[in-house]
Amino acid sequence: MLKLNFPTYTFRFKNSENKVSIFDEIRKKFIILTPEEWVRQHVVHYLMHEKKYPKSLINVEKVLTVNGLRKRYDVVVFNSDGSIHILVECKAPEVKISQATFDQIARYNMTMQARFLKVTNGLSHFYCQMDFENERYEFLRSLPDYKENHL
Repeated sequence: MLKLNFPTYTFRFKNSENKVSIFDEIRKKFIILTPEEWVRQHVVHYLMHEKKYPKSLINVEKVLTVNGLRKRYDVVVFNSDGSIHILVECKAPEVKISQATFDQIARYNMTMQARFLKVTNGLSHFYCQMDFENERYEFLRSLPDYKENHL
């Protein structure tokens, strides 16, 4: 797999029927290793190891309903009260991050109401803080660390 723009992490891999799988610490199972999954697993490790978010507050690949359509989010970090703190949209490294990508996460966030957003293809990372009052988002240099939050 391609070297991504993240620190180096240790992953567990399994080879079965000519398919490589990677162990997902959140879902506690092996997942077929696709380019997007490679990015998603790096994001999960980044949130746990660099930003110090507890594994118990992180959730991966669940279905949500947006305007009556079933969609799947990549990664969320919950607040301790169950509300959503961070919503992450992962794309494969060859997918260019575009306005359409931001539109997609913004549509998801209308339902989810996360305070922070991250969009990444593993090579480029974009971070935003929502301003719900003025219906806009402000770009940030990074996501806040867990210890800085008052979850």
